[in-house]
Amino acid sequence: MSLTASPTVVIVPGLRDHMPDHWQTILGNKIEDSRTVPPLATGRLSCDAQVAALDEVLSDLSGPVVLVAHSAGVMTTVHWAQRHQRSVKGALLAAPPDFDTPLPEGYPTPEALRENGWTPAPRTPLPFPSIVAAGTNDPLAGFERVTGLARAWGSRLENLGPVGHLNPASGYGEWPRAEELIREFG
Repeated sequence: MSLTASPTVVIVPGLRDHMPDHWQTILGNKIEDSRTVPPLATGRLSCDAQVAALDEVLSDLSGPVVLVAHSAGVMTTVHWAQRHQRSVKGALLAAPPDFDTPLPEGYPTPEALRENGWTPAPRTPLPFPSIVAAGTNDPLAGFERVTGLARAWGSRLENLGPVGHLNPASGYGEWPRAEELIREFG
């Protein structure tokens, strides 16, 4: 009989960090022994700082890991995967933004994203299984662009329909589908 530890779920938030009514926060509170990448005190817009924060959380863990990223947390995850080698059972990549296209007002400009190391977006296959879950009406990324990212990363694409950016502003606090998708990574 073979015993395998269940994976530790690591929550990778976007640039707006932790919101109590966000599905990632709710999920993290539901899953025993999950970890969340903490908000940065400084350098929040720095891709390098976000990648380092994720790597620090992962370096404290042993055993299997499943990453659960949202928005810019998806981009943090794919940048991290290009720079670090660690066994990951899988990644749920929800609502990736299209940082290569100007974002709506109130979000970082293309220049700020480039200066902080976010662009161009990585377009190489991820070294672990992944699911990109995206809506058809996300204001931060056209579905066609997300389809291209999923293809480049070797991810399965999960079309969520008209869910906006899959955040509280789009009506998503709890998102039970996340748990179903995470279970696919065993």
